[in-house]
Amino acid sequence: MADDAPQTPVAPATVPEVVRELTTRFGDVAFTWQPTLGGVPTVWVPASRLKEILRFLKKEVPKPYSMLLDLHGVDERLRVHREGFPKVAGPGTHDFTVFYHLLSIDRDIATHGGGDIRIKIALVGDTPHVPSITGLWPNANWYERETWDMFGIVFDGHPNLRRILLPPTWEGHALRKDYPARATEFDPYQLDALKTDMEQEALRFNPEEWGMKRHSENEDFMFLNLGPNHPSAHGAFRIVLQLDGEEILDCVPDIGYHHRGAEKMGERQSWHTYIPYTDRIDYLGGVMNELPYVMAIEKLAGIQVPDRVKVVRIMMSEFFRITSHLLFYGTYAQDLGMMSPVFYMFTDRQKAYDVIEAVTGFRMHPAWFRIGGLAMDLPKGWEKNVRTFLDWMKPRLREYERAMVNNGIIRARTIDVAKYDSAAAIDWGVTGAGLRATGVNYDLRKARPYSGFEQFEFEVPLAANGDCYDRLTVRAEEIRQSCRIIEQCLNNMPAGPYKADHPLTCPPPKERTLHDIETLITHFLGVSWGPVMPAGETYFAIEATKGLNSYYCTSDGSTMSYRTRIRTPSFPHLQMIPYIIRGQMVPDLIALLASIDFVMADVDR
Repeated sequence: MADDAPQTPVAPATVPEVVRELTTRFGDVAFTWQPTLGGVPTVWVPASRLKEILRFLKKEVPKPYSMLLDLHGVDERLRVHREGFPKVAGPGTHDFTVFYHLLSIDRDIATHGGGDIRIKIALVGDTPHVPSITGLWPNANWYERETWDMFGIVFDGHPNLRRILLPPTWEGHALRKDYPARATEFDPYQLDALKTDMEQEALRFNPEEWGMKRHSENEDFMFLNLGPNHPSAHGAFRIVLQLDGEEILDCVPDIGYHHRGAEKMGERQSWHTYIPYTDRIDYLGGVMNELPYVMAIEKLAGIQVPDRVKVVRIMMSEFFRITSHLLFYGTYAQDLGMMSPVFYMFTDRQKAYDVIEAVTGFRMHPAWFRIGGLAMDLPKGWEKNVRTFLDWMKPRLREYERAMVNNGIIRARTIDVAKYDSAAAIDWGVTGAGLRATGVNYDLRKARPYSGFEQFEFEVPLAANGDCYDRLTVRAEEIRQSCRIIEQCLNNMPAGPYKADHPLTCPPPKERTLHDIETLITHFLGVSWGPVMPAGETYFAIEATKGLNSYYCTSDGSTMSYRTRIRTPSFPHLQMIPYIIRGQMVPDLIALLASIDFVMADVDR
């Protein structure tokens, strides 16, 4: 049962432009506008008009919201603070929410951050139903499957609503509030021979379940299982191919083997102690995973960080962009049959990690950013370490271009292979280098500058063909631009504190702990319990190593998040594989997987 109760119309003069456009077009629909701390216009709509409203936003509104950036749910049954919620008609209370986060690239570029809208539906009952929107956005398929998997919300009209992250034999819906969050709340796990056989049988691929035929009039098709541990699959990822000879007729990507419940963990960790978990999402992104999370929480708390913190965050994030892209560079070459480049690139990657370790004390997972600042200030001698790396890396890139970008074999294997255009990329939710390789000049560091990026000079690398080769060249140039950004940080590092002077900064600066009893108590509570964040919703997105990464967090006025939603770029990128690869050859699939540059922890969370 959904919320179709009449509401008091919003006042057009007090709301964002897109909300006024909605009220002008749908005057008979009662919208409820919910102000949020994240700055994204949020509108509750009745479920009966959902598809009509979303179609208007995608196809009819000026500067349309062409990309479905995210879609998921919230279990509202234990929520106390419901300011801005609609009133639900009929018996019961507002039990669940489904939200749709849309992005207008044109508006974002024009207004530096005005390209978002979040549409919400209020649902009642233990098994709520909403209409599927897979007919509007193809990438809604996986998002709706995940929302059903985690919350038990049924999407009517979905072509194949089934588990996606959890095994097909799983019982219950893990992100519901009545589902245990700790292993100690379950009975001890036992895996006997009978259960092993049952689990293995559940993994058997049945082509008919996916609309595939086993044969044509003249021949049988072959079904090839790639993964979930094949080296070419780049992690615990399985893809089942329907083949006619070596031609790929269709395929089914199968994910979830790396799922660790990162969003569920957010409900039992304090705001502060959740930071190390973010490092393990895109485990090649390091502190870049921490950045959208801490900046979202700083919005929630009303914290303004010092200029020095902003620049240090940019510098260290760009270091991790370089290390991630170097790994992409090396494994890309390896997947195409070259051995030497991966050894050279791992050597240079270690040089970057030497600088990261000297600054943060760790290499891959520093957990170094903090709510309100950094774990510590830059160490003595950091300038020399950074300068040494830049002096080494910049000429090294020219060697990589000769070995890779200008390599005739690589060009033959990748040009015009696994192509897609910008319209398809936007329709499937592709961001990052995969989108820019189609010619779309969209980079959040330029379109929606954060952490002081508006003060930096750098170019956004673009291509036009949208094939495997273009995705290589875009990332190759991004390494050079990251070096350029880091050099500007080196030459223009502001002085000042490494933490904000704010009561919700966590933990508070240690040097102020023993000044008086108030600072001692604040420090004790911040470390033991964690800060108590104001009730509300917050959101922040960054241009991460693989595309747009965002955190959408809900606070119910507690020391922990009520709901933490992590939007990762790799999830929609893998969903697009069948669309791209149909009609091409098996070796082309390996080149495509290499060019996507995904991490399975980023997909499965």
